[in-house]
Amino acid sequence: MNEQEKFENLFNKYPHQTKSFFAKNHVSRRRFFQIAGTGVTASYLASKLPATTVISSTPVKTINRAKNVIFILLAGAPSHTDTFDFKMINGTTPTTFNPTTVGGINWPMGIMPKLGGMISDFSVVRSMQSWALVHSLAQTWTQIGRNPSGVLGNVSPNIGSVVAIEKQGERTPSQVFPTFLALNSGGAAGPGYFPAAYAPFKVTPSTVGLRNTTNPDGQTRFTNRWDFLHHLDDPLRTSDTNRRTELEDYDEFYTAAQGLMYNPVVANAFKYTAAESARYGTSGFGNSCLMAKQAIQANQGTRYVEITLGGWDMHTNIYTATQLPALTKILDDGLSTLLADLKASGDLANTMIVMAGEFGRTVGRLTGAAGRDHFNQQFAFFAGAGIQGGRAIGATDTVGATITDYGWSRQRAVKPEDIESTIYSAMGINWTSVRHDDPLGRGFYYVPNSDQDVYGPINELWTPSVPTKTISIA
Repeated sequence: MNEQEKFENLFNKYPHQTKSFFAKNHVSRRRFFQIAGTGVTASYLASKLPATTVISSTPVKTINRAKNVIFILLAGAPSHTDTFDFKMINGTTPTTFNPTTVGGINWPMGIMPKLGGMISDFSVVRSMQSWALVHSLAQTWTQIGRNPSGVLGNVSPNIGSVVAIEKQGERTPSQVFPTFLALNSGGAAGPGYFPAAYAPFKVTPSTVGLRNTTNPDGQTRFTNRWDFLHHLDDPLRTSDTNRRTELEDYDEFYTAAQGLMYNPVVANAFKYTAAESARYGTSGFGNSCLMAKQAIQANQGTRYVEITLGGWDMHTNIYTATQLPALTKILDDGLSTLLADLKASGDLANTMIVMAGEFGRTVGRLTGAAGRDHFNQQFAFFAGAGIQGGRAIGATDTVGATITDYGWSRQRAVKPEDIESTIYSAMGINWTSVRHDDPLGRGFYYVPNSDQDVYGPINELWTPSVPTKTISIA
Protein backbone atom coordinates (compact mmCIF):
# COMPACT_ATOMS: atom_id res chain seq x y z
CA MET A 1 0.00 0.00 0.00
CA ASN A 2 1.51 3.36 -1.05
CA GLU A 3 1.37 6.60 0.94
CA GLN A 4 -1.53 8.05 -1.07
CA GLU A 5 -3.62 4.94 -0.37
CA LYS A 6 -2.71 5.11 3.33
CA PHE A 7 -3.72 8.78 3.35
CA GLU A 8 -7.08 8.00 1.74
CA ASN A 9 -7.69 5.08 4.10
CA LEU A 10 -6.99 7.35 7.06
CA PHE A 11 -9.73 9.74 5.97
CA ASN A 12 -12.12 6.94 5.19
CA LYS A 13 -11.64 5.83 8.76
CA TYR A 14 -11.49 9.33 10.25
CA PRO A 15 -13.32 11.62 7.78
CA HIS A 16 -13.21 15.40 7.95
CA GLN A 17 -15.74 16.41 10.55
CA THR A 18 -18.70 18.46 9.30
CA LYS A 19 -20.60 18.90 12.54
CA SER A 20 -21.64 22.36 13.60
CA PHE A 21 -19.23 24.47 15.62
CA PHE A 22 -21.64 24.26 18.55
CA ALA A 23 -21.85 20.44 18.47
CA LYS A 24 -19.50 19.90 21.38
CA ASN A 25 -20.08 16.60 23.18
CA HIS A 26 -19.30 17.78 26.69
CA VAL A 27 -21.45 20.94 26.62
CA SER A 28 -24.58 20.22 28.61
CA ARG A 29 -27.98 20.64 27.01
CA ARG A 30 -28.82 23.30 29.61
CA ARG A 31 -25.61 25.24 28.84
CA PHE A 32 -26.18 24.99 25.09
CA PHE A 33 -29.60 26.62 25.36
CA GLN A 34 -28.20 29.22 27.72
CA ILE A 35 -25.72 30.18 25.00
CA ALA A 36 -28.26 29.95 22.17
CA GLY A 37 -30.84 31.87 24.18
CA THR A 38 -28.60 34.90 24.51
CA GLY A 39 -28.55 35.28 20.73
CA VAL A 40 -24.78 35.78 20.74
CA THR A 41 -22.75 34.94 17.67
CA ALA A 42 -19.51 33.03 17.29
CA SER A 43 -17.67 36.36 17.02
CA TYR A 44 -18.93 37.33 20.50
CA LEU A 45 -17.77 34.02 21.93
CA ALA A 46 -14.48 34.53 20.14
CA SER A 47 -13.71 37.59 22.23
CA LYS A 48 -13.76 35.59 25.46
CA LEU A 49 -10.22 34.26 25.49
CA PRO A 50 -8.63 33.00 28.69
CA ALA A 51 -6.17 35.34 30.32
CA THR A 52 -3.40 32.77 29.86
CA THR A 53 -3.19 30.81 26.64
CA VAL A 54 -1.88 27.25 26.87
CA ILE A 55 -0.19 26.00 23.70
CA SER A 56 0.92 22.39 23.30
CA SER A 57 2.99 21.05 20.43
CA THR A 58 5.26 18.29 19.21
CA PRO A 59 8.96 19.18 18.91
CA VAL A 60 9.75 19.72 15.22
CA LYS A 61 12.50 21.35 13.21
CA THR A 62 11.20 24.34 11.27
CA ILE A 63 12.80 25.81 8.15
CA ASN A 64 12.77 29.29 9.74
CA ARG A 65 14.08 31.12 6.66
CA ALA A 66 11.24 33.58 6.03
CA LYS A 67 10.81 36.83 7.90
CA ASN A 68 7.85 37.75 5.69
CA VAL A 69 5.27 35.98 3.54
CA ILE A 70 3.36 37.30 0.54
CA PHE A 71 0.41 35.03 -0.17
CA ILE A 72 -1.29 35.47 -3.55
CA LEU A 73 -4.78 33.99 -3.97
CA LEU A 74 -5.77 33.45 -7.60
CA ALA A 75 -9.50 33.56 -6.94
CA GLY A 76 -11.71 31.79 -9.42
CA ALA A 77 -9.26 28.93 -10.02
CA PRO A 78 -6.82 29.29 -12.95
CA SER A 79 -6.39 26.53 -15.49
CA HIS A 80 -3.25 24.74 -14.34
CA THR A 81 -2.59 23.17 -17.74
CA ASP A 82 -2.64 26.55 -19.47
CA THR A 83 -0.29 28.18 -16.96
CA PHE A 84 2.02 26.63 -14.36
CA ASP A 85 1.55 22.97 -15.35
CA PHE A 86 1.48 23.78 -19.03
CA LYS A 87 0.37 21.13 -21.53
CA MET A 88 0.26 21.79 -25.25
CA ILE A 89 -2.90 20.18 -26.63
CA ASN A 90 -2.67 20.15 -30.42
CA GLY A 91 -5.78 21.56 -32.02
CA THR A 92 -6.83 23.22 -28.73
CA THR A 93 -4.04 25.32 -27.21
CA PRO A 94 -3.41 28.48 -29.25
CA THR A 95 -0.02 28.50 -30.97
CA THR A 96 0.37 32.07 -29.68
CA PHE A 97 1.03 30.53 -26.26
CA ASN A 98 4.45 29.70 -27.71
CA PRO A 99 5.26 26.50 -25.75
CA THR A 100 8.91 26.63 -24.73
CA THR A 101 11.10 24.37 -22.63
CA VAL A 102 13.04 26.44 -20.09
CA GLY A 103 15.45 24.51 -17.90
CA GLY A 104 13.47 21.32 -18.53
CA ILE A 105 10.15 22.97 -17.62
CA ASN A 106 7.35 23.38 -20.18
CA TRP A 107 6.28 27.02 -20.23
CA PRO A 108 3.71 29.17 -22.12
CA MET A 109 6.21 31.84 -23.10
CA GLY A 110 3.64 33.60 -25.26
CA ILE A 111 1.41 34.62 -22.33
CA MET A 112 3.89 34.81 -19.42
CA PRO A 113 7.22 35.80 -21.00
CA LYS A 114 8.57 37.78 -18.04
CA LEU A 115 8.09 34.95 -15.53
CA GLY A 116 9.40 32.56 -18.17
CA GLY A 117 12.68 34.44 -18.03
CA MET A 118 12.79 34.10 -14.23
CA ILE A 119 12.12 30.38 -13.80
CA SER A 120 15.39 30.01 -11.93
CA ASP A 121 13.89 32.19 -9.18
CA PHE A 122 10.84 30.07 -8.33
CA SER A 123 9.54 26.52 -8.07
CA VAL A 124 6.13 25.09 -8.88
CA VAL A 125 4.43 22.23 -7.04
CA ARG A 126 2.42 20.32 -9.64
CA SER A 127 1.18 17.49 -7.44
CA MET A 128 -1.36 19.54 -5.52
CA GLN A 129 -5.05 18.69 -5.28
CA SER A 130 -7.96 20.54 -3.71
CA TRP A 131 -10.53 19.04 -1.34
CA ALA A 132 -13.55 20.86 -2.74
CA LEU A 133 -14.78 22.28 -6.05
CA VAL A 134 -17.02 25.06 -4.73
CA HIS A 135 -15.44 28.51 -5.04
CA SER A 136 -16.40 30.07 -1.71
CA LEU A 137 -15.68 26.92 0.27
CA ALA A 138 -12.34 26.17 -1.41
CA GLN A 139 -11.15 29.79 -1.30
CA THR A 140 -11.74 29.95 2.44
CA TRP A 141 -10.16 26.49 2.83
CA THR A 142 -7.04 27.80 1.08
CA GLN A 143 -6.83 30.76 3.48
CA ILE A 144 -7.53 28.98 6.78
CA GLY A 145 -5.96 25.61 5.98
CA ARG A 146 -8.95 23.48 6.95
CA ASN A 147 -12.55 22.65 6.08
CA PRO A 148 -14.65 25.79 6.68
CA SER A 149 -17.72 23.62 7.28
CA GLY A 150 -15.95 21.43 9.83
CA VAL A 151 -15.57 21.70 13.58
CA LEU A 152 -14.29 25.20 14.46
CA GLY A 153 -14.21 25.97 10.73
CA ASN A 154 -16.46 28.99 11.01
CA VAL A 155 -14.27 30.59 13.69
CA SER A 156 -10.88 29.48 12.37
CA PRO A 157 -8.44 32.34 11.71
CA ASN A 158 -6.74 33.18 8.46
CA ILE A 159 -3.20 31.80 8.21
CA GLY A 160 -2.10 35.44 8.29
CA SER A 161 -3.85 35.93 11.63
CA VAL A 162 -1.97 32.96 13.09
CA VAL A 163 1.27 34.50 11.83
CA ALA A 164 0.24 37.83 13.37
CA ILE A 165 -0.48 36.38 16.82
CA GLU A 166 2.73 34.32 16.74
CA LYS A 167 4.87 37.28 15.71
CA GLN A 168 3.26 39.84 18.01
CA GLY A 169 6.09 39.50 20.53
CA GLU A 170 8.66 40.48 17.89
CA ARG A 171 7.09 43.87 17.20
CA THR A 172 8.86 46.96 18.53
CA PRO A 173 7.04 50.00 19.98
CA SER A 174 7.98 52.10 16.96
CA GLN A 175 6.42 49.70 14.42
CA VAL A 176 3.00 51.03 13.44
CA PHE A 177 2.05 48.95 10.38
CA PRO A 178 -0.42 46.08 10.86
CA THR A 179 1.23 42.68 11.07
CA PHE A 180 -1.31 41.24 8.60
CA LEU A 181 -2.00 43.34 5.53
CA ALA A 182 -4.64 42.35 2.92
CA LEU A 183 -4.37 44.14 -0.42
CA ASN A 184 -7.09 44.04 -3.05
CA SER A 185 -8.62 41.37 -0.81
CA GLY A 186 -11.96 42.63 0.45
CA GLY A 187 -13.17 39.04 0.85
CA ALA A 188 -10.13 37.82 2.79
CA ALA A 189 -10.90 35.41 5.64
CA GLY A 190 -10.81 37.13 9.02
CA PRO A 191 -9.19 36.47 12.41
CA GLY A 192 -11.75 33.86 13.47
CA TYR A 193 -11.93 33.63 17.24
CA PHE A 194 -8.67 35.56 17.68
CA PRO A 195 -8.88 39.12 19.06
CA ALA A 196 -9.61 41.83 16.51
CA ALA A 197 -6.00 43.05 16.68
CA TYR A 198 -4.99 40.08 14.50
CA ALA A 199 -7.53 40.71 11.74
CA PRO A 200 -6.30 41.51 8.22
CA PHE A 201 -5.94 45.23 7.58
CA LYS A 202 -7.75 45.49 4.25
CA VAL A 203 -6.56 48.16 1.85
CA THR A 204 -7.26 48.91 -1.80
CA PRO A 205 -4.02 50.44 -3.14
CA SER A 206 -4.22 54.01 -4.40
CA THR A 207 -1.76 56.62 -5.64
CA VAL A 208 -2.99 58.93 -2.87
CA GLY A 209 -2.04 56.45 -0.16
CA LEU A 210 -4.09 55.58 2.91
CA ARG A 211 -7.22 57.66 3.23
CA ASN A 212 -8.23 59.48 6.41
CA THR A 213 -4.70 59.68 7.84
CA THR A 214 -5.07 63.41 8.35
CA ASN A 215 -7.86 65.51 9.85
CA PRO A 216 -9.38 68.51 8.05
CA ASP A 217 -9.14 70.54 11.29
CA GLY A 218 -5.41 69.94 11.60
CA GLN A 219 -3.13 67.77 13.72
CA THR A 220 -3.29 69.92 16.87
CA ARG A 221 -7.07 69.91 16.97
CA PHE A 222 -7.13 66.17 16.32
CA THR A 223 -4.64 65.51 19.15
CA ASN A 224 -6.76 67.52 21.58
CA ARG A 225 -9.84 65.53 20.63
CA TRP A 226 -7.90 62.28 21.00
CA ASP A 227 -6.76 63.20 24.49
CA PHE A 228 -10.29 64.25 25.49
CA LEU A 229 -11.69 60.96 24.16
CA HIS A 230 -9.36 59.02 26.45
CA HIS A 231 -10.23 61.30 29.36
CA LEU A 232 -13.86 60.24 28.96
CA ASP A 233 -13.38 56.67 27.76
CA ASP A 234 -10.60 55.18 29.91
CA PRO A 235 -12.54 55.08 33.22
CA LEU A 236 -15.55 53.46 31.51
CA ARG A 237 -13.36 50.85 29.82
CA THR A 238 -11.64 49.79 33.03
CA SER A 239 -14.77 49.79 35.19
CA ASP A 240 -17.13 47.81 32.92
CA THR A 241 -15.74 44.32 33.48
CA ASN A 242 -18.55 42.65 31.51
CA ARG A 243 -17.60 44.44 28.30
CA ARG A 244 -13.90 45.05 28.91
CA THR A 245 -12.68 42.83 26.06
CA GLU A 246 -14.96 44.46 23.51
CA LEU A 247 -13.94 47.93 24.66
CA GLU A 248 -10.28 46.97 24.56
CA ASP A 249 -10.77 45.80 20.96
CA TYR A 250 -12.17 49.21 20.09
CA ASP A 251 -9.28 50.88 21.86
CA GLU A 252 -6.76 48.76 19.94
CA PHE A 253 -8.42 49.69 16.67
CA TYR A 254 -8.38 53.39 17.51
CA THR A 255 -4.79 53.29 18.77
CA ALA A 256 -3.58 51.40 15.71
CA ALA A 257 -5.37 53.86 13.42
CA GLN A 258 -3.97 56.85 15.33
CA GLY A 259 -0.47 55.44 14.88
CA LEU A 260 -0.95 55.53 11.10
CA MET A 261 -1.91 59.23 11.12
CA TYR A 262 0.52 62.07 10.45
CA ASN A 263 3.30 59.55 9.90
CA PRO A 264 5.67 60.11 6.94
CA VAL A 265 6.70 56.43 6.95
CA VAL A 266 3.08 55.45 6.35
CA ALA A 267 2.70 58.02 3.59
CA ASN A 268 5.81 56.75 1.80
CA ALA A 269 4.86 53.07 2.00
CA PHE A 270 1.19 53.33 1.10
CA LYS A 271 1.37 55.71 -1.84
CA TYR A 272 3.15 55.52 -5.18
CA THR A 273 3.53 57.41 -8.42
CA ALA A 274 1.92 56.61 -11.75
CA ALA A 275 5.37 55.72 -13.08
CA GLU A 276 5.93 53.20 -10.28
CA SER A 277 2.50 51.72 -10.94
CA ALA A 278 3.31 51.41 -14.64
CA ARG A 279 6.37 49.27 -13.86
CA TYR A 280 4.01 46.78 -12.20
CA GLY A 281 1.49 46.83 -15.04
CA THR A 282 -0.89 49.63 -13.98
CA SER A 283 -3.42 47.22 -12.49
CA GLY A 284 -5.00 46.59 -9.11
CA PHE A 285 -2.90 43.46 -8.77
CA GLY A 286 0.30 45.20 -9.83
CA ASN A 287 -0.34 48.05 -7.40
CA SER A 288 -0.87 45.48 -4.63
CA CYS A 289 2.47 43.86 -5.44
CA LEU A 290 4.11 47.28 -5.37
CA MET A 291 2.56 48.16 -2.01
CA ALA A 292 3.49 44.74 -0.57
CA LYS A 293 7.11 45.37 -1.51
CA GLN A 294 7.06 48.84 0.05
CA ALA A 295 5.38 47.65 3.25
CA ILE A 296 7.96 44.92 3.73
CA GLN A 297 10.89 47.22 2.97
CA ALA A 298 9.59 49.81 5.46
CA ASN A 299 10.22 47.26 8.26
CA GLN A 300 7.31 48.66 10.27
CA GLY A 301 5.92 45.35 11.53
CA THR A 302 4.09 43.87 8.52
CA ARG A 303 4.98 40.19 8.27
CA TYR A 304 2.15 38.65 6.22
CA VAL A 305 0.60 40.16 3.11
CA GLU A 306 -2.35 38.63 1.26
CA ILE A 307 -3.04 39.73 -2.32
CA THR A 308 -6.03 38.61 -4.41
CA LEU A 309 -6.17 38.42 -8.19
CA GLY A 310 -9.63 37.27 -9.24
CA GLY A 311 -11.34 36.54 -12.54
CA TRP A 312 -10.04 33.04 -13.28
CA ASP A 313 -13.46 31.33 -13.42
CA MET A 314 -13.40 30.85 -17.18
CA HIS A 315 -16.19 28.43 -18.09
CA THR A 316 -16.61 30.05 -21.52
CA ASN A 317 -14.26 31.41 -24.19
CA ILE A 318 -11.15 30.91 -22.08
CA TYR A 319 -8.75 31.72 -24.93
CA THR A 320 -10.46 34.97 -25.95
CA ALA A 321 -8.02 37.88 -25.75
CA THR A 322 -9.90 39.47 -22.84
CA GLN A 323 -9.88 36.25 -20.79
CA LEU A 324 -6.84 34.08 -20.01
CA PRO A 325 -4.30 36.02 -22.13
CA ALA A 326 -5.34 39.32 -20.52
CA LEU A 327 -5.29 37.98 -16.95
CA THR A 328 -1.97 36.17 -17.31
CA LYS A 329 -0.46 39.43 -18.60
CA ILE A 330 -1.60 41.19 -15.41
CA LEU A 331 -0.09 38.37 -13.35
CA ASP A 332 3.10 38.27 -15.41
CA ASP A 333 3.69 42.03 -15.20
CA GLY A 334 3.01 42.35 -11.48
CA LEU A 335 4.61 39.19 -10.10
CA SER A 336 7.75 39.36 -12.24
CA THR A 337 8.43 42.96 -11.13
CA LEU A 338 7.80 42.04 -7.49
CA LEU A 339 10.30 39.18 -7.76
CA ALA A 340 12.87 41.36 -9.51
CA ASP A 341 12.58 44.23 -7.02
CA LEU A 342 12.74 41.99 -3.93
CA LYS A 343 15.73 40.20 -5.42
CA ALA A 344 17.52 43.47 -6.21
CA SER A 345 17.00 44.82 -2.70
CA GLY A 346 17.99 41.55 -1.01
CA ASP A 347 14.56 41.15 0.58
CA LEU A 348 13.74 38.02 -1.43
CA ALA A 349 16.22 36.14 0.73
CA ASN A 350 13.89 36.46 3.72
CA THR A 351 10.51 36.85 2.00
CA MET A 352 8.57 33.81 0.81
CA ILE A 353 6.02 34.25 -1.97
CA VAL A 354 3.27 31.62 -2.10
CA MET A 355 0.62 31.57 -4.82
CA ALA A 356 -2.32 29.24 -5.50
CA GLY A 357 -5.93 29.18 -6.61
CA GLU A 358 -8.69 27.25 -4.88
CA PHE A 359 -8.60 24.40 -7.45
CA GLY A 360 -7.75 23.83 -11.12
CA ARG A 361 -9.77 23.43 -14.29
CA THR A 362 -10.74 20.55 -16.58
CA VAL A 363 -8.03 19.33 -18.89
CA GLY A 364 -7.54 18.37 -22.53
CA ARG A 365 -9.93 19.79 -25.10
CA LEU A 366 -12.24 22.64 -24.19
CA THR A 367 -15.91 22.24 -23.28
CA GLY A 368 -18.71 23.01 -25.72
CA ALA A 369 -18.71 26.55 -24.33
CA ALA A 370 -15.00 26.88 -25.25
CA GLY A 371 -14.02 26.99 -21.58
CA ARG A 372 -12.83 24.81 -18.74
CA ASP A 373 -14.86 23.70 -15.71
CA HIS A 374 -13.87 22.94 -12.10
CA PHE A 375 -11.23 20.26 -11.48
CA ASN A 376 -9.36 19.18 -8.35
CA GLN A 377 -5.86 19.04 -9.84
CA GLN A 378 -4.00 22.33 -9.34
CA PHE A 379 -0.60 23.93 -8.67
CA ALA A 380 1.18 26.05 -6.07
CA PHE A 381 3.96 28.56 -6.71
CA PHE A 382 6.85 29.27 -4.30
CA ALA A 383 9.74 31.71 -4.34
CA GLY A 384 12.18 33.34 -1.94
CA ALA A 385 13.39 32.59 1.59
CA GLY A 386 16.03 30.15 0.36
CA ILE A 387 13.69 28.09 -1.85
CA GLN A 388 15.53 26.29 -4.63
CA GLY A 389 14.29 27.78 -7.91
CA GLY A 390 14.01 26.41 -11.42
CA ARG A 391 12.16 23.23 -10.48
CA ALA A 392 8.82 21.53 -10.77
CA ILE A 393 8.03 19.36 -7.76
CA GLY A 394 5.71 16.55 -8.78
CA ALA A 395 4.36 15.80 -12.24
CA THR A 396 1.10 15.01 -13.98
CA ASP A 397 0.21 12.96 -17.05
CA THR A 398 0.27 14.32 -20.60
CA VAL A 399 -2.98 16.25 -20.17
CA GLY A 400 -2.62 17.20 -16.47
CA ALA A 401 -5.46 15.01 -15.23
CA THR A 402 -3.65 12.73 -12.77
CA ILE A 403 -0.46 12.79 -10.75
CA THR A 404 2.33 10.58 -12.06
CA ASP A 405 5.01 11.66 -9.57
CA TYR A 406 4.24 13.17 -6.16
CA GLY A 407 7.74 14.61 -5.93
CA TRP A 408 7.98 14.88 -2.15
CA SER A 409 8.71 12.66 0.82
CA ARG A 410 5.11 11.96 1.86
CA GLN A 411 4.44 10.40 -1.55
CA ARG A 412 0.86 11.61 -1.88
CA ALA A 413 -1.00 14.61 -3.26
CA VAL A 414 -0.17 17.95 -1.67
CA LYS A 415 -3.16 19.50 0.12
CA PRO A 416 -3.94 23.06 1.33
CA GLU A 417 -3.05 21.94 4.86
CA ASP A 418 0.44 21.03 3.61
CA ILE A 419 0.81 24.52 2.10
CA GLU A 420 -0.26 25.93 5.47
CA SER A 421 2.34 23.78 7.25
CA THR A 422 4.99 24.99 4.80
CA ILE A 423 4.19 28.64 5.51
CA TYR A 424 4.40 28.13 9.27
CA SER A 425 7.63 26.15 9.05
CA ALA A 426 9.21 28.76 6.77
CA MET A 427 8.43 31.42 9.38
CA GLY A 428 9.76 29.39 12.28
CA ILE A 429 6.30 28.58 13.63
CA ASN A 430 5.66 25.08 14.96
CA TRP A 431 2.87 23.79 12.73
CA THR A 432 1.91 21.13 15.30
CA SER A 433 0.86 23.76 17.85
CA VAL A 434 -2.53 23.41 19.52
CA ARG A 435 -4.02 26.45 21.25
CA HIS A 436 -6.27 25.70 24.20
CA ASP A 437 -8.10 29.02 24.14
CA ASP A 438 -10.82 28.37 21.57
CA PRO A 439 -14.33 29.38 22.64
CA LEU A 440 -15.70 25.93 23.42
CA GLY A 441 -12.50 24.25 24.55
CA ARG A 442 -11.96 21.84 21.67
CA GLY A 443 -8.36 22.89 21.13
CA PHE A 444 -7.44 24.80 17.96
CA TYR A 445 -4.81 23.03 15.84
CA TYR A 446 -2.69 25.35 13.72
CA VAL A 447 -2.75 22.52 11.18
CA PRO A 448 -5.54 19.93 11.53
CA ASN A 449 -4.63 16.52 12.93
CA SER A 450 -1.03 17.56 13.47
CA ASP A 451 -0.79 15.21 16.44
CA GLN A 452 -1.24 12.35 13.95
CA ASP A 453 1.37 13.70 11.49
CA VAL A 454 -1.22 13.82 8.73
CA TYR A 455 0.12 16.99 7.09
CA GLY A 456 3.54 18.59 6.95
CA PRO A 457 5.81 21.09 5.19
CA ILE A 458 7.12 20.54 1.67
CA ASN A 459 10.75 20.57 2.74
CA GLU A 460 11.84 19.58 -0.75
CA LEU A 461 11.40 23.23 -1.75
CA TRP A 462 14.61 23.97 0.15
CA THR A 463 16.65 20.92 -0.87
CA PRO A 464 18.57 20.52 -4.14
CA SER A 465 17.20 17.01 -4.61
CA VAL A 466 14.23 15.05 -3.37
CA PRO A 467 15.09 12.88 -0.32
CA THR A 468 14.34 9.18 -0.42
CA LYS A 469 12.93 8.93 3.08
CA THR A 470 9.19 8.29 3.16
CA ILE A 471 7.11 9.46 6.13
CA SER A 472 4.37 7.03 7.06
CA ILE A 473 1.12 8.43 8.43
CA ALA A 474 -0.75 5.13 8.79
